[in-house]
Amino acid sequence: LAGYWRWLDAIVSRLTDVMLAFPFLIIAVGLAAINGASLGNAAVALGIAQIPTMIRVVRAETFRVKELDYVLNAQAMSAGPVRILGGHVLPNVVSAIIVQATVIIPVAVIGEAILSFLGLGIQPPDASLGIMLSDAQQYIFRAPSAAVFPGLAIMVICLAFNLFGDALRDAFDPTSARK
Repeated sequence: LAGYWRWLDAIVSRLTDVMLAFPFLIIAVGLAAINGASLGNAAVALGIAQIPTMIRVVRAETFRVKELDYVLNAQAMSAGPVRILGGHVLPNVVSAIIVQATVIIPVAVIGEAILSFLGLGIQPPDASLGIMLSDAQQYIFRAPSAAVFPGLAIMVICLAFNLFGDALRDAFDPTSARK
């Protein structure tokens, strides 16, 4: 909505700028510490911390789409804002949302591992790569694999989602395909 209406854009942009003034992990750790250590609270904290990034991407994509000929034609034919947003803008912004989600997922995986490592995320006996890394600290010299394998798992998960996001971007936008 902020990308479509300029008056709303000013308000949402300032609120987004305030949220971006705080680093992602500071927001996530702060919210997890305030609400208590649990999977649900960690997920909410990580989600709230990622909102400004998603707002910026969707807003920019909306600016681009609303200037395309078919949207301008719909406006010229007196289509209402709900019809234009729902029928023209949103379907063409969905691909950017999906691709951005594949970028956010690795950040969330690392964020969850950090929160669990610090004791603010998932709690034992539930499994988490962050808990595994935290537990492996005391065995780092006797059994380094206890820390290496969870770290590698985090790396592989993040790499897989980044490659998946790259493939999705290429599939949704043929002009960005690599040669």
